[in-house]
Amino acid sequence: MNMGNRGQIRIIEAFLAALILFSSLAISANVSVTQNSSSREDMSPAGLQVLMKLDSDGSLGRYIDSKDWSTLREVFDLALQTGVTFNITVYDVEMHPINDEIISNGGFSSEDVAFVEYICVGHEDAFHCYIVHLYLVVAS
Repeated sequence: MNMGNRGQIRIIEAFLAALILFSSLAISANVSVTQNSSSREDMSPAGLQVLMKLDSDGSLGRYIDSKDWSTLREVFDLALQTGVTFNITVYDVEMHPINDEIISNGGFSSEDVAFVEYICVGHEDAFHCYIVHLYLVVAS
């Protein structure tokens, strides 16, 4: 190897290093996008699981019967993973909304919304049946 070729070798080495760096950035950007799209598909089962867990001990029906919307909002905020935005509307059997305040943790910034419909029973003196609509979005 001649002394005159050392500069050319260093230029080629720098070019290859830059090529590897930009390739790894491009690949990692595509990997993060595919992980986000798969987590959106998992939102409906996750929301249904939270509703079923609350209803298993009767908490969901008690929150709705007592119109304790702030506690219901806090429970969902804690139970769902970070970065998930939700909106809950509670209806009676005739599909009239019951909640007089918004049960949500923010606005939706995406059109890819997961929907869960859940039917639960109230635990007051009379028999009450409620239909809960839960909308979920992964914050982007």
